[in-house]
Amino acid sequence: MRRPDGLVLALVTVAAVVGLYAGYVQTAGTPAASGLVGHALGIIGFLMMLMTETLYSLRKRAMHRPRGSMRAWLGFHIFTGIVGSSLVVLHAAGSFRGLAGALTVMTLIVVASGFVGRYIYTAVPRTVDGVILEAQELARQLDAAREGAAGAAATKQATARMRELERQMGALRWARRGMATWHAVHVPLGMALFVLAFTHIGAAVYYATLLR
Repeated sequence: MRRPDGLVLALVTVAAVVGLYAGYVQTAGTPAASGLVGHALGIIGFLMMLMTETLYSLRKRAMHRPRGSMRAWLGFHIFTGIVGSSLVVLHAAGSFRGLAGALTVMTLIVVASGFVGRYIYTAVPRTVDGVILEAQELARQLDAAREGAAGAAATKQATARMRELERQMGALRWARRGMATWHAVHVPLGMALFVLAFTHIGAAVYYATLLR
């Protein structure tokens, strides 16, 4: 039985968190961002988004003794990104003003960008086992299919296989261009998000402690 991916787990978790949050609001009112519950939501959400930003990137760069498959780490990346950003939005308590509001809006933009990246990632051709097909392997298979389709004993199956491989080659080229463009946008957005986040945290600590 196939395990649910990070997106499914994230959506289920967010639904549960929102349900608990709604129940809390009904009994105690909307928690202030500066209160105990509000701070807990913000801290946990920020830590999860920090893991989103760092751990998957570190795994991609791990050349010696990498732990876990890239697919598993991608699922974790998606899970922490969606759940963490949801907690940050709840931490904002519906306020979209000032630095905190800008941070909330930037969080939503980065999450939306992440969904675009996931769509492009799923468009990359794969084997039945989920392994990404490389351009050289696709080209080799396509050459073999063309030879089979051009032969005297060519069949409809050979022609269909050739067309499917041509479609996969086109999809691979599109996905690579799309991923390059997406990275050029998503990475700076993520950096801007964390600049705002650390600025917000610094301001919160300053006003909550140093000015008392």
